Amino acid sequence: MPVELTGSYLTLDDGRPAVRFTRTYDRPAARVWRFVTDPDESARWFPSRLEVEPRDGGTVRFSGDPRQADDTGTVLAADEPRHLAFTWGGDELRFDLDAVDARRTRFTLTQVLAEENAAARNGAGWEVCLLALDALARGEDHAGPHSGDAADWRRFYDAYLDAGIPSGAPVPGLDA
Repeated sequence: MPVELTGSYLTLDDGRPAVRFTRTYDRPAARVWRFVTDPDESARWFPSRLEVEPRDGGTVRFSGDPRQADDTGTVLAADEPRHLAFTWGGDELRFDLDAVDARRTRFTLTQVLAEENAAARNGAGWEVCLLALDALARGEDHAGPHSGDAADWRRFYDAYLDAGIPSGAPVPGLDA
């Protein structure tokens, strides 16, 4: 079954590779901000439960991902409810929230990659995670990105490969 890819691969002005996703949610920016910064909210769609100190230099704690060890990152920039950037492993995650109007918010997630060959793997992962966030933003229950088997991720991954997105990074749970 074919899937629609919503992410894009790009090279930033400074030469670093990245994947980017944009959505518009029928929620005010303050509500979308909580999807990212509230630990209980993030656990429902993000690969890990996030505990964020939303201030420059704050700590981000990642826990509960069945495929990754618990870890910490550093907040690089925080401007509630518009922008949050932090380190995640060797990568950088950026969340930009722009009010379309009083009730709608444009959500942009950019993952700046330490390694270009992670683009297809990570792009597929974000597709699965953002399906969960999309459901939550609509007020629907969703069991989260780890709730099913790897079939959805695999379909997205294969589509990214078919699109020529850089690949080859190890896949936790699939590669030895």
